[in-house]
Amino acid sequence: MNSAVPPVRAEPDQAQAPPGPLKEFWQGFAANRGALAALIVLALIFLGALLAPWLAPHDPIDQFRQHMLTPPLWQDGGMATYPLGTDELGRCILSRLLFGARISLTIGALSVLMSMIPGVMLGLVAAFHEKTLSPPIMRAMDVLLALPGILLAICIITILGPGLLNTMIAIAVGALPGYTRLARGAALAEARKEYVTASRVAGAGLFRLMFITVLPNCMAPLIVNATLSFSSAVLETAALGFLGLGVPAPLPEWGTMLASARDYIARAPWVVTMPGLAILISVLAINLVGDGLRDALDPKLKRAQ
Repeated sequence: MNSAVPPVRAEPDQAQAPPGPLKEFWQGFAANRGALAALIVLALIFLGALLAPWLAPHDPIDQFRQHMLTPPLWQDGGMATYPLGTDELGRCILSRLLFGARISLTIGALSVLMSMIPGVMLGLVAAFHEKTLSPPIMRAMDVLLALPGILLAICIITILGPGLLNTMIAIAVGALPGYTRLARGAALAEARKEYVTASRVAGAGLFRLMFITVLPNCMAPLIVNATLSFSSAVLETAALGFLGLGVPAPLPEWGTMLASARDYIARAPWVVTMPGLAILISVLAINLVGDGLRDALDPKLKRAQ
């Protein structure tokens, strides 16, 4: 009599460990193909700005008067020495774009920090002092919001004078209300949650509640807003340079390059096209990266997926 062979039980699949926060963030970001492509483009722009002294074929302020308004390499009359052509003073456009990226991106990044840090601090203070400090802080932010950003920047630069630092200050002041309101709203929402109440009961001081307990949980919307503010800062820097109120000549800033080339649109369109494309591509890439960060960091979007 044959003994019955017991059936072989299929071993249950081992439960996969949940991805870590960094891996989960990258998966959410990489799901947005446009943001991923924009991140690569933005990385190339930053790399070009960082390596500008080695990548630029010429000094950005050197003038080659014998080669003024030389067309780009792919047009008739172009020269390999000046791949993107020269401007009205015979300066290499490629060299000026590379060095201009350093100026434009530096102003954008520093102005974001100069507005984000005090804006977050004011927002946290307003959230934890709703009855005393919140009304005057928020009314001051409302006054700043009532003024157009570029007009406010023009007024500040008119008072302080043109220059790198003054340009950053003017752009930062215009972006300050957005961070303050966003930080206050996020902090008020977090302050009502149980973990904050538990920290209060445990004896956590005000400083610890604001910057250790609440602030880390408010960073997701602030990071997204900082990315989008970065693109706005690059645009405002170019606008101020175009109006002659930003970075003084002969520094190669993209807006200043547009301003000096506007009289040659019909005769030498590449002089205007190249800095215009640099601004367009940079701002578009930053905005797409900001969209990818929003998709990866916004918990509401994660729940909807």
